[in-house]
Amino acid sequence: MIRQRLIAGVLLAAAVALVALLVLLPRLGRHDVLTGYVEAEPLYLAAPVAGTVKAMYVVRGQEVAAGANLFVVDPQQPASQRDQAAAELAQAQAQALDARKGQRPEELSVLAANTAAAEARARDAQATFKRTSALVSVGVRSQQQLDDAKGAAETAEAEARAARRQGDAAKLGQRPDQIQAADARVAQARANLAGAAARLGDNAPLAAEPGRVEDVFFQQGEWAPANQPILSLLPDSRIKVRFFVPEKDLSAYRVGETVRFACDGCRSGLTAKIAYISPRPEFTPPVIYSREARDRLVYLIEAQPSVRLNPGQPVDVEPVRRSGR
Repeated sequence: MIRQRLIAGVLLAAAVALVALLVLLPRLGRHDVLTGYVEAEPLYLAAPVAGTVKAMYVVRGQEVAAGANLFVVDPQQPASQRDQAAAELAQAQAQALDARKGQRPEELSVLAANTAAAEARARDAQATFKRTSALVSVGVRSQQQLDDAKGAAETAEAEARAARRQGDAAKLGQRPDQIQAADARVAQARANLAGAAARLGDNAPLAAEPGRVEDVFFQQGEWAPANQPILSLLPDSRIKVRFFVPEKDLSAYRVGETVRFACDGCRSGLTAKIAYISPRPEFTPPVIYSREARDRLVYLIEAQPSVRLNPGQPVDVEPVRRSGR
């Protein structure tokens, strides 16, 4: 009986010690860090038109430099549009050049005839005005008829002057209205050609900055719909360290400041520059890489790391201390 009581006492003491160990051990091993993880924002690259993937220059997981070729989608359709725009530009330029050459002999003859006719009408209108004026003075014609004759004479003279100016400009080889319109058509055709060339370039995009190919969705020879992502790229600048700061410590963090962090298997002394601080609080996510329960009200902070990391990788961020603490 004594032996059984002794065994029972030993087991009870062991149970109490185990419970105490489970409760106190996390507190004894507490680390003063902010837990977070690595997040990436991939770029999804696609072609503006549907077509066959003619070439795929990268594979999943490959690192690429800025300006590297990624893929090519069948360029036949945008190439045809570019060639058509180039032909329209050449046509518009030819028309603009022709407008600057002046009128042809037959056109000059027509303009001369038009000028002579306008001058004849002006002389007739002026003669009618003089006769009407003389008749008004003797009471045969009314003042209204005189005003009408004067207006007709002034209109005919204005038309004659315009015809003479047009004829003089044609003799000098100048057609301002036609030249202006031709130049406008050249500018429009040049803009259309630039747009067609840009669309052709969109079918063979280049890497805008260094990064890593996250995934390839279409392989060479496959048909890719328009605006459907063909591959996803993880640029180095879009990999971020995300961590949560308790509301009471938020005032110690500023955009542009540097924080220190650590991760499993990484070298020591890693840093990241704060790029974003959430303006709104949130509750601590239910699933987070955390060693212990933290304050429920936290703010999200994103920082740009100085090295390339893997998305989803947990990190420990060294808290920023406020002055005077």
